[in-house]
Amino acid sequence: MTVVETPPPLPVRDRTALHERVPGALSPMLIRLAEERATGVLVREHGTLHLAEGRVVHAESPLAPGLDVLLTAHGTLDAAAWPWTDDIPAATHRLLTAGLLPRGALELSRLSALYDAGYFALAPSSTPGRFRYGTAVAGPLRAVPVTGLERETLRRRELLHRIWPDPSADGAPLIRADPVAPPPVTPRQRAVLDRVDGVRTAPQIARELGRPAFHTLVDVRRLAAAGLLAPRNTAPVPPPLPPVTDPDIALLKRLRDALEAL
Repeated sequence: MTVVETPPPLPVRDRTALHERVPGALSPMLIRLAEERATGVLVREHGTLHLAEGRVVHAESPLAPGLDVLLTAHGTLDAAAWPWTDDIPAATHRLLTAGLLPRGALELSRLSALYDAGYFALAPSSTPGRFRYGTAVAGPLRAVPVTGLERETLRRRELLHRIWPDPSADGAPLIRADPVAPPPVTPRQRAVLDRVDGVRTAPQIARELGRPAFHTLVDVRRLAAAGLLAPRNTAPVPPPLPPVTDPDIALLKRLRDALEAL
């Protein structure tokens, strides 16, 4: 009699175990890439994360000002001295080599930009992320662990929720409200409020002010909680109803007039 051995089952990734290892993971794909020590670019709906050996070396989002804006908006670095390139690790290397900024100041600004863009990149999305394997240069400044970026993103979400739980003002055009007794505002909040015109959004105001977008969201939520601004209603106005021209109604009116004439 021939004995046929049953082959062992193929290995299957344990997704439950993955979430247990990283409670509250915002992106299981990102956690898996970190475990694989992957190098490449993770493209999500609201931003992009650059990984080198499973750690985040750069983040960018159209909703967050870049490192160049944060450094040049308030004179920390002359605009002419910025090495105009999309390669941020290379740009930071040039700035350090040229001695244009102290390492500590550049590190703080770069981390601020990374966490700011990372917050939006890890926002809930309606489309799946895509990862392109490739090469990435870590640069002269330290990379950020994926778990650290996710933990900071969750902390920021919780902070905004505590300030004002309605997120509708985060991305919509903003309008000023007119409360009966407006509370006092700080100079930072006044700068935001002065740019509310029914067209600008919070990320656009942040870019104009040269501030991290998340810091501007904090001011916007506090101003919304105080009743000083609100999101503009962008829903289209329904068209007016057409006039009623039902022929049955006209016939009934003629019958009524005929009966009254008898």
